[in-house]
Amino acid sequence: MTPPSKTALSKSASAKADLRGTNLYRVAIVGAASLKGKEIAEVLRERNFPAVDVRLLDDDESLGQLEALGDEMNFIQSIRSEQFERVDFAFFASDPRSTHKNWKAARDLGDTIVDLSFALEGEPGASVRSPWIERQTGNIVEPQLQPGPVVIAHPAATVLALLALRSEKAGKIQRMVATVFEPASENGQKGMDELHEQTVNLLSFQELPKNVFDIQVAFNMVARYGQRSELALESVSQRIRKHYRHIAGDAAEPALQVLQTPVFHGHGFSVYLETDKPVGIAELSQALSGEHVVVSGSPEDMPTSVSAAGQGDILVSITSDLNHKNGVWLWATTDNLRMAALTAVECAETLTASRPRGQIQ
Repeated sequence: MTPPSKTALSKSASAKADLRGTNLYRVAIVGAASLKGKEIAEVLRERNFPAVDVRLLDDDESLGQLEALGDEMNFIQSIRSEQFERVDFAFFASDPRSTHKNWKAARDLGDTIVDLSFALEGEPGASVRSPWIERQTGNIVEPQLQPGPVVIAHPAATVLALLALRSEKAGKIQRMVATVFEPASENGQKGMDELHEQTVNLLSFQELPKNVFDIQVAFNMVARYGQRSELALESVSQRIRKHYRHIAGDAAEPALQVLQTPVFHGHGFSVYLETDKPVGIAELSQALSGEHVVVSGSPEDMPTSVSAAGQGDILVSITSDLNHKNGVWLWATTDNLRMAALTAVECAETLTASRPRGQIQ
């Protein structure tokens, strides 16, 4: 299928209503063909984000690809500077290299930047944000007329921070130890594809592809990737710790380990909490339950990666530690891509105050 002509695109653009005097916004999704990019488009639709125009942008290999946006079909277009003109919000769901390459063009044209790639966390004026935690702590970020790039907090940091802050309503945490189980989808479609290919090749006794992880991840669990991999679980751990400190305030900071699992989709969390006094499961369950946290009430409702798929909540079960009267175990699962997209769109929603009537052109 060939991409639409410049004339067709021009007619489509001219058919859009002038945003002057409205509360509608123009949006660009960079990396629209990525797993996170597709999730962003879905969440924008589900939350009825007031977008009159959503531009799907990606690298050359995805050009002309047709993507559904609600009831409409849109073509993915190339990432060019002019694509950021007359745009209010630019979501960067691309890989870090693409974000580094293109974000300044969007910034210079006045776009508000929301970064899901974590590429911009070191840029001057950048902020790491998690609206879920901001609401929990009451630390609401004041809107700025010219906000710097907003980097979404790592989904695992948001989960751990919310569990810690809620748990402390039942008892002061003396010790928190967390193991994060990383899915292949955290490394994009290439990570998903390599896990799939390794699984198929193992079952057919063929050589394993190792271009992404440089190690066997199918039917395996590892704490470190191969030496030739461009990825590093240590970097993931460092980012989760750093983002946790940014968003969690005075909450207890966990000892942390990240493991790569042979799971395509969804984070898992094994969390040990030791409080200053014995805390009953019912009391802790009540403290944890609320917005974005669902505590299972029976063994049949035990959280799994499958049950978390497509959900915008953290699914949690609680078990007492038999050897420590003040200790409890939390098992939690989340949809990592959905959490990232929800965080990004909610950040944009809070930033509409800085563009109260859309960008006037």
